[in-house]
Amino acid sequence: MKNYDIGIALSGGGSRGFAHLGILQALEDRGIIPDIISGTSAGSIAGALYAGGNKPYDAFKILKKTKFTDFTKFHLPTDGLFSFDNLRSKLEKLISAKNFEDLNIPMYVCATNFNDGTAEYFNRGPLHIAIQASCAIPVLIAPVKINDILYVDGGLVDNLPVRPLVRRCKKIIGVNISPYEKIDKIDSLFQVATRTFQISLDNNVRYNKSKCHFYIEPKNMVKYNMLETKHSDEIFEIGYNHAKKMTLKGLL
Repeated sequence: MKNYDIGIALSGGGSRGFAHLGILQALEDRGIIPDIISGTSAGSIAGALYAGGNKPYDAFKILKKTKFTDFTKFHLPTDGLFSFDNLRSKLEKLISAKNFEDLNIPMYVCATNFNDGTAEYFNRGPLHIAIQASCAIPVLIAPVKINDILYVDGGLVDNLPVRPLVRRCKKIIGVNISPYEKIDKIDSLFQVATRTFQISLDNNVRYNKSKCHFYIEPKNMVKYNMLETKHSDEIFEIGYNHAKKMTLKGLL
């Protein structure tokens, strides 16, 4: 099994994933380019766009034009209110690599095996459907079937997917864009669903944080709704400025 110098794990977090692109751009501006990427949910989208050959800022300019409803398709509510079939179609246009093996940078995508409740890390075969599965927030988004197994959002079990990088990378960078923070009010059913999901994410991040040599966690992310893209510029800048100012001794 091949080993690498620098690996980066990108967490889930919905539209806060624009911060991933800001962080990746800041790291690249400082001469830091990961040799392998592991992503969950929004982290799998940002990671795949980068691994597929897009500069982070270029990927940001493309994605900022979209909104949550551009990725969804109404779904008969037996297993989810919406499906992410449109997300997969969009990614197929943005990322020319059809399979993991075609990416410029090796990558793992974490999704939750809904049948047995465990995290699985895809790194071979079809790319876009694995990302769709990794982003399927339970209840809101319908599960995705791969090889007769149902998969949902990887964040349910592993929102900071460091595991595939441990013992394979000399240095691991963990990026968490969904830190658990107090909120003052809930305005909608969507917020109830996403807040419930976010609470579950925090528990599995704490242990994985200890496996990182460098940990990046932009502040003030809680004020941005995970399903709204209207603040994409602000979120990108928060990620960019945070990573730009960090002390990264040992990586540079």
